[in-house]
Amino acid sequence: MKYAIFAAGLAAAGLMLAAGQGLAQTPAGESAAGQTWIHAGALLDRPGEAPRGASTLVVAGGRVAQVLDGHVEPPQGAARIDLSRQFVLPGLMDAHVHIFSDDDKTAARLEAMNRDAEDRFVVGLDNARRTLSAGFTTIRDLGSDPAAITALRDGIEKGLIEGPTIINAGRMISISGGHGDGANGLAQDYAALERGRAINTCDGPEACRRAVRLQVSQGAMVIKFAATGGVLSNVAGGLGRQMFDDEMQAIVETAHAFGRKATAHAHGKDGIMAALRAGVDSVEHATFTDPETLALFRRTGAYLVPTMIAPEAAVQQARAGQRPPAVLAKAEEAARIAFAEHVNQFAASGVKIAFGTDTGVSAHGQNATEFKMMVDGGMSPARAIRTATLDAADLLGLAETHGSLAPGKIADIIAVAASPLEDVTELERVTFVMRRGVVHKLDGQRQAFPPN
Repeated sequence: MKYAIFAAGLAAAGLMLAAGQGLAQTPAGESAAGQTWIHAGALLDRPGEAPRGASTLVVAGGRVAQVLDGHVEPPQGAARIDLSRQFVLPGLMDAHVHIFSDDDKTAARLEAMNRDAEDRFVVGLDNARRTLSAGFTTIRDLGSDPAAITALRDGIEKGLIEGPTIINAGRMISISGGHGDGANGLAQDYAALERGRAINTCDGPEACRRAVRLQVSQGAMVIKFAATGGVLSNVAGGLGRQMFDDEMQAIVETAHAFGRKATAHAHGKDGIMAALRAGVDSVEHATFTDPETLALFRRTGAYLVPTMIAPEAAVQQARAGQRPPAVLAKAEEAARIAFAEHVNQFAASGVKIAFGTDTGVSAHGQNATEFKMMVDGGMSPARAIRTATLDAADLLGLAETHGSLAPGKIADIIAVAASPLEDVTELERVTFVMRRGVVHKLDGQRQAFPPN
């Protein structure tokens, strides 16, 4: 039975309940003006638990004010949004994005020397808009120019730019010649220029402490470092460990001293284990895991962010000549791992998982395709959705304000036509997006921004 029919029944029941209750009343001394009352056909207010039936969400001042049973008619002066035939849930969160990465990899590579910072910023503006329209109301950007990502983040927060809430890392910290060294593969003159201005490369613990402090000084809200080689760096260094224990420990300790969480890019098992021993809060990719690795995740309590879309996308791009030659062998090595098998291990092992895609490798706005890969790997749709809501909020330090829909929480709300608990690919077709009480998408159509 189609969910729309089911939702219609819920809507009818909600209207009957509302008729019995009469019109909702606004507390004395408070105006209904500026309030938005959302009628939901079904409401997943707390992911991981059973959804509610017909419900009403009252939004005021960018936050959820009330969650009511049934479809309660709003008081005079309040706005009403009819989602009575739709499934409503919290805005999604992607813990691994590169918002300034161009989807056109060929153009980005060939035009790199002709693009100014302003050109790249325009790409980021469009990516941010598309990401929000796809239902991702919060992202963690794990590798962008510090000045650009800070400006984009702050412009969104001020309501000047349309996009998701951004938790940003600035540049990924890397050893010289490692994954994250922007001089890799450049001609000598350009490599010298890049190394002369880089603030993210370090060799030895003291230099790595300084690199963390410099990223913080440039606005980094989280610190990311390359514990191992990576697929997309233009150097044939493999995917194994690149940093020593004392370097990783120096990075993590300094990040924590500044009140920042630390996350490690890590593919090879040796790098994953070393990063976990150093005390990281999360590990990105964690490609080559095994029971020993997963046991250490459980002991430390660190989150694993799988990013399953990325290796597949990287292989296709490298084979098409859209990536440097050094990338292909590494991409194929990472893609050989049976991710379905790994997700099944993650889901059954008690490891904490947060949703992340490495979007920027794959196309922006298609973040939700990761959900199907998680479910195909043995994770339930309910668990997969939780990784992108409550669990991601916990990792990002936003658990008190994001990840569920309850009074006092930020009004980041999305809707889809049918239950994603039955078909998780519904999340690839988001019909409604509200961020901090502002509607950005309604009936599948982008809304004017700033709102009139």
